Amino acid sequence: MFERADRGNRAVVLHPVLRGTGLDKLDEFEELCRSAGVEVAVILTAPRARPDARFFVGKGKIDEVTEQVSATGADLVLVSCALSAIQERNIEAECGCRVLDRTTLILDIFAQRARSHEGKLQVELAQLRHISTRLIRGWTHLERQKGGIGLRGPGETQLETDRRLIGQRIRYLKGRLDKVRKQRAQSRRRRERAQVFTVALVGYTNAGKSTLFNALTESNVDTRDRQFATLDPTVRQLPNVPTGNVLLADTVGFVSDLPHELVAAFHATLLETREADLLLHVIDAADPFHQQREQDVEEVLDSVDAGNIAVIRVFNKIDLVDRPAGTHVGADGVVERIDVSALEEIGLSRLKNAIATRLKGERIRTWISLGGQHAKLRSQLFDLGAVEEEKVSANGQWLLHIDLSQQDAKQLGRMPGAEGVLVRESILVQS
Repeated sequence: MFERADRGNRAVVLHPVLRGTGLDKLDEFEELCRSAGVEVAVILTAPRARPDARFFVGKGKIDEVTEQVSATGADLVLVSCALSAIQERNIEAECGCRVLDRTTLILDIFAQRARSHEGKLQVELAQLRHISTRLIRGWTHLERQKGGIGLRGPGETQLETDRRLIGQRIRYLKGRLDKVRKQRAQSRRRRERAQVFTVALVGYTNAGKSTLFNALTESNVDTRDRQFATLDPTVRQLPNVPTGNVLLADTVGFVSDLPHELVAAFHATLLETREADLLLHVIDAADPFHQQREQDVEEVLDSVDAGNIAVIRVFNKIDLVDRPAGTHVGADGVVERIDVSALEEIGLSRLKNAIATRLKGERIRTWISLGGQHAKLRSQLFDLGAVEEEKVSANGQWLLHIDLSQQDAKQLGRMPGAEGVLVRESILVQS
C-alpha cells in the first residue's frame, strides 16, 4: 500500500471513449474540471471497445498517463467516467498520484458549492456513501487482528472500524435529513392551504436557469458561467403573474449519468421538484447537443417520480441562435414551448402569461354586475387581485372588470349567494 499524494489542482485528464459515444462528453468533463478549479495539463483520449477489468483502459494507455504525470508535474489524474474501487486503486498504483473519477469530481464540486445546512448534510451523505465502496484494502497496513502474545487486538480490523463509523454517520445524517423532509412537507401543506402555486426551474446544468430566475423574480442569485453554480435551492415570489400567489424555485442543475449517490442524497431537494405544480424545463437553445441534454433531464425527473408533472419547455439564450423567438402551442391550445432570452429579457412576459394559463386554465376577462347581496364575492375578487376596474352604475350596482381564471371562477361560483353570477354563459365571455 502506497501513500497517496497530497491533493493538488494540476491534472492529467484521461477520457475513455466507448463504442462511438463521441467527444461531446469530453467537453462536459472539461467544464466540470473548470468548475472544480482544476488546471488541466494534458488530455489523453483512449478509444475502447469495452472496459478493461484492471484499468478500464489498456496498460499501454496507463503507461502514457504515467509519463505525462511525470512530464507535466501533475498531482492528479482525472478520469471522465465512473471507475470501480479496484480500477481506481490500480491506476493510482501505476501513476503514483491521486486518481479521481467523474463521480468523485462531481461530489467535490458539490462540496465546494454547498452553503446551507441542508446542502452540507446532503453532500456529506453522498460522499460517505461513495467512500464506503472504496475502503477495500485501504487500511491493510493498520491490521489489528494479529496472533501472538502482546499482539492480540480488539478483534476488529481498521477496515471494519471505518465501515462501522461511516455507517453510524450515515444513519445520523439520514435522520437529520428526515427532519428536513418533514419541515419541507409542513411548508408545502401551508402553501396548499394558502392556495400558493409552486413553479420549479429544472434543466441541464449551465442552461441559464439562475439567470432566468433573476430576470423573472428580480433577484440576484449566483449566475456565474460554471456548472453547478446553484446547489442550494432558492425560492422567491413570482411577481406580476395574473394567478395570485406563485413561488418560483431555482434548483440544482442535472448532468448526464447523474451519480446514484447524489440522486439519493438530494432526495429532499428533488422532492420540491416532484411536489411542484408546474415545471419549467430550461434548455440551452445554443447547445448543439440540447436534445440529448433534454433526455438526460427527463430521465432524472422520472427517477424522482416527477415525470407526470405539467411541463413548459423554455428554450433560453435565443439571442445566440439565428431564429426569431416564438411560442409553440399544442393541439389542445396549451403552450408547450416558448423561446426566451433571460439575459436580454426577451419573451419573459409571454412566459409569465403561459405560466398563468397552465396553472389555472384560460383567463376570463369581462365586465360583471354585482348587487349588495354579493359584497362577500366582491371582497373575494379583490383579494385574488382579479379586479382591474370598478364603477358604480346609476342603480347602485357594482360594475367590475375582472381578469380571473376559470378555476377560480368555479370555486367562487360555489359561494352562498354567488350561484349563477360567475357561471352564466353570458358572463364567461372573454374580451
